[in-house]
Amino acid sequence: MTSRNAAQDLPIAIIGGGFSGTLLAINLLRYGVKVALIERNSTQLAKGVAFGTRRPEHLLNVRAANMSAFPDDPGHFLRWMAFSDAEEANRFVPRLTYGVYLRELLVDALGKANAAGQIIDGEAVSVGFDDDRARVRLADGGEVECRSVVLALGNFPPVPHPVFAGLPDVLYRPDPWAPGAAEGLEGIDHVLVVGSGLTAADVVLSLESGGFAGQVTVLSRRGLKPHSHAEVGPVVIPIPDPDRRGSKLVRDVRQRAGQVDWRAAVDALRPHTQNIWRRHSAQAQASFLRHLRPYWDIHRHRLAPQVARRLEALEASGRLRYAAGRLIDAQVQGSRAAVSYRPRGQQRAEEILVDRIYNCAGPECDLSRVDAPIVRDLFDQGRIRGDVHALGLDVDHLGRVLGADGTVQERLLAVGPVTRGEAWEIVAVPDIRRQVWGLARLLADAHWVGGEGL
Repeated sequence: MTSRNAAQDLPIAIIGGGFSGTLLAINLLRYGVKVALIERNSTQLAKGVAFGTRRPEHLLNVRAANMSAFPDDPGHFLRWMAFSDAEEANRFVPRLTYGVYLRELLVDALGKANAAGQIIDGEAVSVGFDDDRARVRLADGGEVECRSVVLALGNFPPVPHPVFAGLPDVLYRPDPWAPGAAEGLEGIDHVLVVGSGLTAADVVLSLESGGFAGQVTVLSRRGLKPHSHAEVGPVVIPIPDPDRRGSKLVRDVRQRAGQVDWRAAVDALRPHTQNIWRRHSAQAQASFLRHLRPYWDIHRHRLAPQVARRLEALEASGRLRYAAGRLIDAQVQGSRAAVSYRPRGQQRAEEILVDRIYNCAGPECDLSRVDAPIVRDLFDQGRIRGDVHALGLDVDHLGRVLGADGTVQERLLAVGPVTRGEAWEIVAVPDIRRQVWGLARLLADAHWVGGEGL
């Protein structure tokens, strides 16, 4: 066995090459740390699901001015895009363009790293830990020796809805991001989209761009839909970290929204949201998730204005309808599906006949129900556990994973959406880049602080 000092010369293994894993790799390479970035789907390397789309109608939900990959260089993405004025900085560019940006950053970092970085095309299926190192085992039998492992698993596909379990693939698409999900639209008149968030908006736009000329019904429990960004970014006046909690905090935000643009009131919370979440008890957090989360989501996670206008036009034409209700049943009826749901606030069920159903109810967050081999292996070892709200992995404030007994796993860490239970707001680029920035400094022993821009 090699010495403990020799273990420090081993790379950091990052499992997952989407946005979170790629940006962590780039930052570690900038600090001179060796990196092994493991990604099972080479087409999603440096892009992930979010930025791996090939459809130009799928736009970023954040303005170009706030999309730099680096918190110490907020204008980086603008310079890369050659945007120079305020109008261009306000643009919402295609997500596929941002995917190209990320891949270029990774290639550039690898080129400057003098062989300190490697990309491994394979699926991590298990991790073994020794006293001073770890070994990541791959599906093809290969092995990566490393000093620490970071789980950058991104978002998992939605859970197939049990109501649709008996439907054939031609009628039901459980994962809207699966290859070919938006194909085969010929002869289809009515589509049901389950879930009304940003993914649902993407699916509706993809259907329209693909030539679909029929009707779309978007069904969710409350029938809510995301609000739009303003055409020009609101003027956000910084506020101190709010010290109120629960309903008193909600009341303060509502009062401030009445004084300034509501978008500015919500955006002013951005620098403090994670701290606000952490200060609340698990019971208070659960109350937020149960009662307020849907309303927070539609105000916080907004549509690009041009996307909102397209959806409004479809709705005005009668081709797009939003419905609120609870799914009851779905049966094959000829070549179509008969879907029953109970409208919100009513006792009597309604039935609609549809030609295809898309599950856009959001990614699976309860990792106990995820069948990914690496997740199952770490659960079986007792190395990981879900957080109290089943939002992802249980981690501490440094990103170190907690085992089944609550002990800190010093050489097993996590980054990105799987840490949602600890940080809550950790799905957008501005939040993840700051988290990655801090984790890279921790792993590199870089005890200095650069710009922390949001």
